[in-house]
Amino acid sequence: MIRTGIGYDVHTFAENRPLILGGVHIPHDRGLTGHSDADVLSHAISDAILGALGLPDIGHYFPPTDMSIEGIDSQVILKKCRDLADENGATIHNVDSTIVAEQPKILPHRSAMISQIAKTLRLEESQINIKATTHELMGAFGRGEGMAAMAIATIDARSPSSS
Repeated sequence: MIRTGIGYDVHTFAENRPLILGGVHIPHDRGLTGHSDADVLSHAISDAILGALGLPDIGHYFPPTDMSIEGIDSQVILKKCRDLADENGATIHNVDSTIVAEQPKILPHRSAMISQIAKTLRLEESQINIKATTHELMGAFGRGEGMAAMAIATIDARSPSSS
């Protein structure tokens, strides 16, 4: 059975934090706030995979009230989603995502992010797509107060042994 899931995440910018997107450090004057490394792209992809599996969101597995995981690398979260797909006999076919931000420019970092996400999910780079758009200077994103990401994941929920 082919299933899809949608993920969405948003974080505000903060001083004195690194900007991590898709597991890649992006040079920028501010990073994003969050209980983890605040990687909006990896969070959106994680929730998309969990949604396709029919499972709860990442907050269920990595609650923001758990101080023992404060600052957790979002690639650990993404790997957990891959492990849950494996445990449920699901095959991840592809991930398509979009980052919404006025700054920084995403294109120079796109290949590195695709490579890192593919590595973490144990997929081919051709199975990962990352796009970017601005908010055309409108609203909180347009004012540069933060960024968002959305993603969709397509999986085959059948166990490989049942095909």
